[in-house]
Amino acid sequence: MTTTDEAHILELLTEVKDPEIPVLNVVDMGIVRKVESEGDKLIVTITPTYSGCPAMDVISANIRTVMRKHFGEQVEVKTVLHPPWTTDWLTDDAREKLREYGIAPPEKGSPDKSLLFGEKAPVACPKCGSENTKMVSEFGSTSCKAHYKCNECLEPFDYFKCI
Repeated sequence: MTTTDEAHILELLTEVKDPEIPVLNVVDMGIVRKVESEGDKLIVTITPTYSGCPAMDVISANIRTVMRKHFGEQVEVKTVLHPPWTTDWLTDDAREKLREYGIAPPEKGSPDKSLLFGEKAPVACPKCGSENTKMVSEFGSTSCKAHYKCNECLEPFDYFKCI
């Protein structure tokens, strides 16, 4: 497979959205680890955001659907758990999409702000930018998010936890 072929396949894979956060695609999320071919078969290797993520079955099925549309039936989606996915694999574009969608994105290369040094570090509100926020619950609408409230604009929001 040439670099051009791989770039084309990755571009096609941007059609596959995360069912829990539909503004993100699997490439921007860093879920797609590798694309390769074995004879006539196309193999897409993915890493789940966490090993129990309920969205991965839907994501795998959607990858197969999109790839079969362009490459026929010989498509395999392989899941690998090592190295484990990290929020550092989110692209800068994905972080901005999260913010625009109303979810506070994790900072690159930082530990989970909700656990930093045993104290709650400030998480900026994605709506107004204030760091005058408070964690309401360690778990938000999905396990990978915490629920916050902004004390300035009074809006609730989710924070995508660092992993």
